[in-house]
Amino acid sequence: MQSKPVIIGLDSSGSPLLIVAAKGSQKAVRRRSGIKQERILFPALQHALAAVGGSLQEVGTIFIVRGPGRFTGIRISLTFASMMQYLNQAKVRSATVFEILRYQVEKSLAFKRWKKQNPSGALGVVLHAFRKEYFLQIFDEQNRPPAWMSLEELQVELSAYPHPLFLAGTGANKAPLHSILTGNFAWARPVDCVVQPATLLALAQQDCWEENALEPLYLKPARFELVEPK
Repeated sequence: MQSKPVIIGLDSSGSPLLIVAAKGSQKAVRRRSGIKQERILFPALQHALAAVGGSLQEVGTIFIVRGPGRFTGIRISLTFASMMQYLNQAKVRSATVFEILRYQVEKSLAFKRWKKQNPSGALGVVLHAFRKEYFLQIFDEQNRPPAWMSLEELQVELSAYPHPLFLAGTGANKAPLHSILTGNFAWARPVDCVVQPATLLALAQQDCWEENALEPLYLKPARFELVEPK
């Protein structure tokens, strides 16, 4: 059976909603702000498909961001990917935001130079969760899972790490990490600290992202806070 030609990359884990569509050499990117992503997904998707001359019936591969992020947003991506898998027999692939930023950073010349100078150093990805709460994953030989913590706990964790750290990610409202954290860290380029459309398309074409593709990473229970609002 001939494979369907349209590739879709989708990140609905936060705002803005990000959609990238590709058909042959044609590519289209759509970003839509707002938390009612269940309402804006399909209009934005139809615009992207129309721009590349494709249709939902032609979607053969879909790549989604499976977390962490908004509970409802993650479910939207999972549901859409499941629907495409069922209706089109589309290939579904996914990664966490931690893995995506790691992929982007490790391809950068700045990180490669830093790693050469700091062979024992590690890459840490920090993501804003809610208010003064953050997610952290450090990619090193210990292979520790991501964690959810307060800003104070995050600062302590990073300061206590025994090796040099190269940090990627953003704070609240996409603020740079160096504006909220103190320490002798190296910082990733801003472009590598947010999910890029080209990365979604690149990973969509790699078979290694098929395992557990529809398994969400929530990290934080819905409507639960570490820090009491003041």
